[in-house]
Amino acid sequence: MKAILIDDEKPALMQLERMIQTDGRVNVTGTYMNPRDGFAHLAKDKTDIVFLDIGMPEMNGLQAGEYIQQIDPDIRIVYVTAYADYALDAFELNALDYVLKPVDPLRFAKTIARIEEDVGRRSLRPAAVVQEPAVLCLKRLTLQDAAGAGDRLKWRTQKAQELLAYLIHMRGQWVTKDAIMDQLWPEYKQDKAITHLHTSVYQIRRMLKEWGAVSAGVEYSQDSYRIILDGIATDVEQFEQGEADEPVTTESGWQRNDRLLALYRGDYLEEHDYDWAKAARGELSRRFVQLSLHTAAYELATGRERLAIRRLGAVQEKEPYSEECCLLLMKAYASLKDYGSLTSQYESFVRVLHTDLGIEPDRETAEAYRRFVQELA
Repeated sequence: MKAILIDDEKPALMQLERMIQTDGRVNVTGTYMNPRDGFAHLAKDKTDIVFLDIGMPEMNGLQAGEYIQQIDPDIRIVYVTAYADYALDAFELNALDYVLKPVDPLRFAKTIARIEEDVGRRSLRPAAVVQEPAVLCLKRLTLQDAAGAGDRLKWRTQKAQELLAYLIHMRGQWVTKDAIMDQLWPEYKQDKAITHLHTSVYQIRRMLKEWGAVSAGVEYSQDSYRIILDGIATDVEQFEQGEADEPVTTESGWQRNDRLLALYRGDYLEEHDYDWAKAARGELSRRFVQLSLHTAAYELATGRERLAIRRLGAVQEKEPYSEECCLLLMKAYASLKDYGSLTSQYESFVRVLHTDLGIEPDRETAEAYRRFVQELA
């Protein structure tokens, strides 16, 4: 196993190098006091492990870890720190282990053993095979593939899940660290918020790797992040690209709408209730309602009243004050000669409008009801 050491203190570098050489299981191929010199080494020489100091003046180890992951996400990082309060943060981050200065030989031997165990475990791991991966955002965030692996993924923290959802929401745009921290961790001071951000990014990367989609990842550059989902569709994008706000006039148009509406398992990220998603949630819900109304109108025109009723029932749950939905439902019940359901639908609609809004139905709706009743008499 090959390793490099990065620490701004020359004595600390020398002590750690001697300890590694004495152990004999790891080959040190470079020692650096400047992180950027270490990055240059990693870019041209395949390396298994980086022993990385956290408390460096030019760039702390947490930031350096981000750059290392951009170079090679398979590099194992062992953080080295003189402060015990950094230990937990380091372990939670993109690190295989951490050691405290001055490095204790017995504790260091356990670190090397952990590295060997991780190397062996990864070499035995079967290659992931992902077929037709997709990111689902309607109702809840789900990473899905044909093998069902996405359903088994477990998030360690809710904030990591929210960060992934937010980056997906931004659709590949670069988002600055400050903007992310203001959105997700506004209650924390900057140093604590940065630690939470780094922790969450690491968890996302680990989750994407476990998911097995090799074209998915989180990129970091110039203090900004973005999500990469090359070749991976989201259900929202599929819905938006196919949706057309126009009446359905052909069977192929109905089939297209039926497929799109089947994607709509629920409102955009509704189970997570993120504040930043509310505007998009409202717009997508509006488009779902309009698409459903166009589709149901075609179903009524082609003798599929019961299918239209089921579709319109879902619309009415979202839009209980929709005159158009009430009209289509009454038309469906009248076509089926279901006088009881026709009357119940109209009376219920009148009651909801009066109780909630203090208004009466439009004249067109009231006249349509009277006409349907007369036709069934």
